[in-house]
Amino acid sequence: MGRAFEYRKATKLKRWGNMARVFTKLGKQITIAVKEGGSDPDTNPRLRVLIQQSKKENMPKENVERAIKKATSKEATDYKEFVYEGYGPHGIAIVVETATDNPIRTVANIRSYFNKYGGSLGTSGSLQFLFDHKSVFKITPKEGGDLENLELDLIDFGVDEIEYDEEENAVLIYGEFQFYSAIQKYLEENGYEIHSAEFERIPNDYKEVTDEQRISLEKLLEKFEEDEDVQNVFHNMK
Repeated sequence: MGRAFEYRKATKLKRWGNMARVFTKLGKQITIAVKEGGSDPDTNPRLRVLIQQSKKENMPKENVERAIKKATSKEATDYKEFVYEGYGPHGIAIVVETATDNPIRTVANIRSYFNKYGGSLGTSGSLQFLFDHKSVFKITPKEGGDLENLELDLIDFGVDEIEYDEEENAVLIYGEFQFYSAIQKYLEENGYEIHSAEFERIPNDYKEVTDEQRISLEKLLEKFEEDEDVQNVFHNMK
């Protein structure tokens, strides 16, 4: 298995095990997608995938419709996406992605979490060199399909790794961040069912920690995950 796949298997966030948090996260993403590309899924590829993903997560249809309506109303909450970078205790690099209607509140909270648990908030872009920013698609494999042929076809679309997840009977496709739209278009035009399409930050290297150090780090990560403004948390703890 490749580096990206192993990282994904090791860092499934607890928030995705909590249905309410899943719905909150997807709702915000849908609202942002509508504001950026319109409310018609046929002309908004990002929205199209998010609607499909919401079905896979059993998100009620009315929640999806509410998020779309919220984005198109005059009183719509204007969510902005911000990325915060810093070091947790024991030198572990942490990247926190947020979607918020109040960045002053959000940055204050993120800074307080770092400080409380022995870390420090850094400047924007300070940890960029430690992570690869990837587009990650999870699709249903075709019966009798050949992953090697699929990988060869997708190389021209910026894909650099494909793995089969036996546990979920799904194919995970990793490509360069900027080729997200091209990969999605290929998959849709070739009849693949897309379960999810996300952006992930895969660490270039991992840092070993002791069991005791891991406990303190997980307390900080859990604090981030509990914050409703936080969408994703990435780190380089092994």
